[in-house]
Amino acid sequence: MNDKAKAELAPTGILRAGINLSNFLLVTGRSATGDPEGVAPDMAREIAAALGVPVKYVPFKSPGELGDQAGKDIWDIGLIGAEPQRAEKIAFSAAYVEIEATYMVPEGSAIKSVAEVDRKGVRIAVSARSAYDLWLVNNIKHATLVQVSGLDAAYEKFMSDRLEVLAGLRPGLLKDVAKAPGLKILDGKFTAVQQAVGTAKANLAGAAFLAGFVETAKKSGLVAELIERHKVRGLSVAPAA
Repeated sequence: MNDKAKAELAPTGILRAGINLSNFLLVTGRSATGDPEGVAPDMAREIAAALGVPVKYVPFKSPGELGDQAGKDIWDIGLIGAEPQRAEKIAFSAAYVEIEATYMVPEGSAIKSVAEVDRKGVRIAVSARSAYDLWLVNNIKHATLVQVSGLDAAYEKFMSDRLEVLAGLRPGLLKDVAKAPGLKILDGKFTAVQQAVGTAKANLAGAAFLAGFVETAKKSGLVAELIERHKVRGLSVAPAA
C-alpha cells in the first residue's frame, strides 16, 4: 500500500466513508452506537483496515445527496452506484456488487416484457436521482418518466395515479408486490445497478488503490462473504473488471 494513496484517501488520519442509507440491500441495519451496518459499511471498514486507519461513516439519505458532496472535503470515499453523470466528478472503481433493475405492472397490463415499456402513452414512476433513474433518463425515448423523491413515494404515485409502470430494483419490487394484490414484476432487467467505490477525481493514487482493492475483494471471496453475512437477497458479486 503506497503512502500517496493513504494521504489522499485519509488526509485527516481517518477514512470518512460516504454511505447511502436509502439502499436497503447495502445498509441493512444500525449498530448500538447508531452506525450503519451492512455490506457497504463493512466494505468501507475493510478498505480502512487495508489503509491502516480507522473508519468514520458519513451517512446520506440518498445517493444524489452523497454524489453532490464529491470533492467538497465531506467524505473521502463514497459507496454508490457508478453512473456516467456521477463519474464526471467521481473516480469510480469497477463494481463490487450488482443489483437488477426491472419494472412492475398491474396484472392485466398489455405490457408483457421489459422491451415493451418504452412506448408513447406509458408513464413510468421512478425514484428520482437513483442510479436506475439516471439510466432511464439517458435511455427512455417514448415513455414518460414520473420522477418522485424516494422509493415509497414512487410506489404510492404508481398506485394512486394508476400509472402503467413502476421502475425499481428487483428486491424492492418484491416487497412492493406483496403489499397489494394484482401486481406483477416483469422478467429480465433493463439495467443492473453497479455499486462501486468512488473518490474525488483529483485522488489519482487513491483511485488506483480502490480499483485494486475491489478486484481483490471480489476474487478472494470477501464480497460474497459480506453478502452472506448480512443475508441479502437480490445482490450478486459483480464480474471481474
